[in-house]
Amino acid sequence: MGGTLKGSARGEQRLDQPDSFEQRRLLTEAMARLSRAGSIEEIIDILRVCARTIARADGITVIRRQGNRVAYIAEDALTPLWAGADFPIENCISGLAILEARPIHIPDIYDDPRVPIDAYEPTFVRSMAMYPIGLMGPSMAMGAYWAKSGTIDPGASALLASLARYAGVTLGRVTEGRGADPA
Repeated sequence: MGGTLKGSARGEQRLDQPDSFEQRRLLTEAMARLSRAGSIEEIIDILRVCARTIARADGITVIRRQGNRVAYIAEDALTPLWAGADFPIENCISGLAILEARPIHIPDIYDDPRVPIDAYEPTFVRSMAMYPIGLMGPSMAMGAYWAKSGTIDPGASALLASLARYAGVTLGRVTEGRGADPA
């Protein structure tokens, strides 16, 4: 789902990535799919399939709160990250995004004391953004990861924030009547 390396007429190499129009089109498509989703599993699948391309990210994870822990339940990444693993909610960036109910941007994992370096060092991840999902007390999160450190593109961040908010609306709709926290 990432960009592809192509040569130009002068023999230069460049990374072709979707343009902002394509990113917005994909967001609109993802939101349309979310509007038809009837289960948490469908929400997770839509996020896993769509978010990486929308963000131009090297990896995406979907995380679900389970009491005082967070479980990495789905991913689409260059190499495996943490799918199937769970961590204490206070010791994980996804958990912090859920607890604080706000996005977290980390341009360099080595420069932020909140990052549990032992969990990230063996991976390609060097920068990330985490978005809480859920309107009245988030119960899920979506993480975007890049192999290079640097400021997260504001346009991509805005699109991911929109996707997470709409996923939260959908989550509220599909869990209506099951209590505030479907985790």
